[in-house]
Amino acid sequence: MARLREGLRVQLNVIQALTSRELMTRFGRENIGFLWIMVEPLLFAALVGIAWSFIRGPVNDEINVFAFVVTGYIPLTFLRHSFGRSAKIFVANSALLYHRQVKVLDFIFVRVLIESVGAMMAYMFAGIVLAFFGLFPFPADIGVLVLGWAIYIFFVLSLCTILAPVSEVSDVVEKLVPVSIYVSIPFSGVFNMASWLSPELREILMWSPLVSGMELMRYGLFGSAVTPYYDLGKAFGVSIVCLLIGLILCRRIRRTMTVT
Repeated sequence: MARLREGLRVQLNVIQALTSRELMTRFGRENIGFLWIMVEPLLFAALVGIAWSFIRGPVNDEINVFAFVVTGYIPLTFLRHSFGRSAKIFVANSALLYHRQVKVLDFIFVRVLIESVGAMMAYMFAGIVLAFFGLFPFPADIGVLVLGWAIYIFFVLSLCTILAPVSEVSDVVEKLVPVSIYVSIPFSGVFNMASWLSPELREILMWSPLVSGMELMRYGLFGSAVTPYYDLGKAFGVSIVCLLIGLILCRRIRRTMTVT
């Protein structure tokens, strides 16, 4: 038990050090520094929300369109940035593997951690600002909202453990990441609710943990104004399978890596 506690302490120190290094490398100390990680999702979400408000009108089925789009697009930017930062991540940080305490999984975890914190900060900031103008409701169930975020982040993390080692094997994977993100939008629940779809299509989408996570986020926020559809068993099951595959791939790629 003592060795386990010591191992956990060492890994936490490693993650803290890698997180500080990543923030300094990406944002430095000038201007607003690491707050850019929150500002960028806000800018994208705000622009898309404004566009949808003009196209669909301010309110649709008792839900503010701007709030609906923002709450979907911010998690999407988290997914996009996590995928983009995971490609070729081992090569970019291979020198750090000289330290035996540093593991390849630490690189993935730190990148996803930073992106998730930035996305949730943007989510909360957008909610506070929009609520001030009467465009954002107070969460109907904070616990459900947090659960939705947890499912979403867990699945993205599990996919990144697959993407990172595969991108080391083929340069084509890195080129396909931006395309795959936009192809995945229909399967992410960003711009639609599962209740708007046919039962057949809805059943297929339940295999996507992104949809279950998004449905829970929306239900936790809008409450009875929406009818959520989700499947926790499939969401966690698919995520765990992807994570196991990713762990195996990471282990194999580490054996073939040359530390430079």
